[in-house]
Amino acid sequence: MACLLDTTPTKRWPGRAEGRRLGAMAGTISSGGQSGKNGWMRVLGLDPAATGPTGYGIVESDGRRCRMLHYGALKVAAKRQKECAGAALQDVHARVCRLIEEFSPDAMAVESVFTALNMRTALRLAEMRGVILLAAAQRGVMVYSYAPREVKASVAGHGHADKRQMQLMVRALLSMDETPEPSDAADALAVALCHLQAEQTRRRFGLPERVGSAGPRALRVPVGSVGLPNEIRPGGGGATRGGLPRIVSTR
Repeated sequence: MACLLDTTPTKRWPGRAEGRRLGAMAGTISSGGQSGKNGWMRVLGLDPAATGPTGYGIVESDGRRCRMLHYGALKVAAKRQKECAGAALQDVHARVCRLIEEFSPDAMAVESVFTALNMRTALRLAEMRGVILLAAAQRGVMVYSYAPREVKASVAGHGHADKRQMQLMVRALLSMDETPEPSDAADALAVALCHLQAEQTRRRFGLPERVGSAGPRALRVPVGSVGLPNEIRPGGGGATRGGLPRIVSTR
């Protein structure tokens, strides 16, 4: 029998308390649409994993305050993965679809592919990102991709923060009563905060949205199509000796 296991009970926004201010911003956030809930922008953050739990978190902001609505991590049972090779991909896709339907995020922020220790891990991670982008495309949600170091620098102040530091900073920024567990869920919340920070900076200085650049990329995925960001660069300096694309870091 199919079995879905969360590594931790999912958490929901308790009530009226609000997170700490990330800084004043002129006007409301508008990239990717507006939730219509008194000017609050809602972001679904995701931390895809090749083998471990996939973290997710919902954060919303009115441009001055941020608050957490929901977070958790999905881990597929080992028995189910043995029974079906694509079980993890199927379950992550189903969970992301349910999160989009339940919370109606205005944008999705996903941690980008990093330089892996081996090609197998990199390909598994790319597959996981693929089903996440598919879920967003099917529901018309704009996706932004951020490098791990960029997320750490935005939330913790430097790009070499460890897991514990990220958990504590996420807890402080969102004024949470407890430290978010597991770390995968905290990372997902951090990705969502990173996007809100980037959008705040863009609006403050009147910067245009950057598409396909080394910074945060708006992957405007039309319904019915699937695409990955430019972590995979065919040809030129991004190709291996055999002419195949090489997965490179976006840091």
